[in-house]
Amino acid sequence: MVFGSFFSSLKFWGKSQEPQRGRMQEIDLGVHTIRSHGGSVATKHKHDWIILVILVGIEIGLQLIPPFYRYVGRDMMTDLKYPFNDNTVPVWSVPIYAVLLPIIVFVCFYMKRTCVYDLHHSILGLLFTVLITGIITDSIKLATGRPRPNFYWRCFPDGKELYDALGGVICHGKLGEVKEGHKSFPSGHTSWSFAGLGFLSLYLSGKIKAFNREGHVAKLCLVFLPLLAACLVGISRVDDYWHHWQDVFAGALIGLFVAAFCYRQFYPNPYHEEGWGPYAYFVAAQERGQQQNGDVLRTMSLQVDSTSLENMESGTSSAPR
Repeated sequence: MVFGSFFSSLKFWGKSQEPQRGRMQEIDLGVHTIRSHGGSVATKHKHDWIILVILVGIEIGLQLIPPFYRYVGRDMMTDLKYPFNDNTVPVWSVPIYAVLLPIIVFVCFYMKRTCVYDLHHSILGLLFTVLITGIITDSIKLATGRPRPNFYWRCFPDGKELYDALGGVICHGKLGEVKEGHKSFPSGHTSWSFAGLGFLSLYLSGKIKAFNREGHVAKLCLVFLPLLAACLVGISRVDDYWHHWQDVFAGALIGLFVAAFCYRQFYPNPYHEEGWGPYAYFVAAQERGQQQNGDVLRTMSLQVDSTSLENMESGTSSAPR
């Protein structure tokens, strides 16, 4: 099983909270709504949201740092002379399909199941996934400074080459384009795509119980659809000559691994019998069941006490003679 072998190595994550097989059924859905439990759930995870804001600040700060300007010689320019094309997938569209689209799916499931734990944890897990992926990707970009395949036309937009005494390029192109030309490895488009859409794929596989051993291939098609979209985004980066294939491959690995680890922070394995819900839901449902049992016991105790009082007042006794 594709996800089975991959996630088996991650079982140590949240093992103490792993739902026991058959322990809980979908009987309390609709009880935990945004109105009734939204505030308490957000308050409980306020430190996570604070860290999330810090990660946003770090990601913004990384955009202001110049990359390492790796030496690029005359002989190297032969492999960096590909056309300087526009992006097939614009930068502004990445947050839309990698963040906004999954959130829309999460909201749709909330409207069906009305579980605020699922909505909150899915959004929180997704945001952590894309931000951690972005920080890892951009940090490696800045440290590596690998030139893009179209670096030649960024450096020499008019085609007039200029080199120093050591054979290194002396660029006279736009400063921003030259700076961006040293951010080839790894691919940010690809890592963000596999992070957001990879998280969505894992989420769907758990929600629709794709690995329930009933052999419904249609479910697998739905699970692989987001991954296919992420693959096509990665291929477009090579076709546009903005990235080498190694950049795309590394970006895909980063996005998938971060998505897997962040997903397992909040949810059981997708192939688990109770992989359809977050850990927090099962904990809350168990606590609610214990509370209901306690209420039943207290009610029975009050009824027994009331019966005993009535017997005493009537002069009768229920005790055996």
